[in-house]
Amino acid sequence: MISDWLANNYIELFGAVTGIIYVIFEIRQFIWLWPLGILTSAIYIWVFFSTKFYADMSLQVYYLVISVMGWYWWVRGTRGAERGAKGRAEGETEGLRVTRLKKKTGLILLACFGILYLILWYVLSHFTDSPVPEWDSFITSLSIIATWMLARKIFEHWYLWVIVNSVSAFVFYIKGLYPTVGLYFIYLVMSFVGLREWMKSMEPSAVGKQ
Repeated sequence: MISDWLANNYIELFGAVTGIIYVIFEIRQFIWLWPLGILTSAIYIWVFFSTKFYADMSLQVYYLVISVMGWYWWVRGTRGAERGAKGRAEGETEGLRVTRLKKKTGLILLACFGILYLILWYVLSHFTDSPVPEWDSFITSLSIIATWMLARKIFEHWYLWVIVNSVSAFVFYIKGLYPTVGLYFIYLVMSFVGLREWMKSMEPSAVGKQ
């Protein structure tokens, strides 16, 4: 019965639907992706807390916090552009612009990724029954970095999502979770679309600059 399937899989269905909508908003640079992220993370915090999945709950707390920060940064960027723009009509605003990753920031993020990976790998290897702690740690660490870069509207975050979605599809294929493989393949295709669309939105002088 369809009703029984929905009752048993409503969390996965909710995550798939909101995830696709989130990525669409991300591609289009709609600021409503952040309220959606806050709502989704808040729901999952409650779900994981009630089911005692505390590690997953902690990750959702991070996503909730970064969603609040991303919303603030994108709005602050809008206001800053309005104050600093010359020749712009009164009340006209411009969103936070897409920028390229600076080398110094990239090195810091690489170090943060390495630290996160080692911590998560140790925790998953010694305190959980994860069958693939290395891959789980890699995907989670890179997702954390990519989400922060999204909050700062750094173009290169799309490359990280390409890696995350590719690796995730591979891992879920190994685990035999074929519907989830299909979902991450959709995410992978959307990541390439995001790369193209964000490239179009950048200032000509910013393309190729790091």
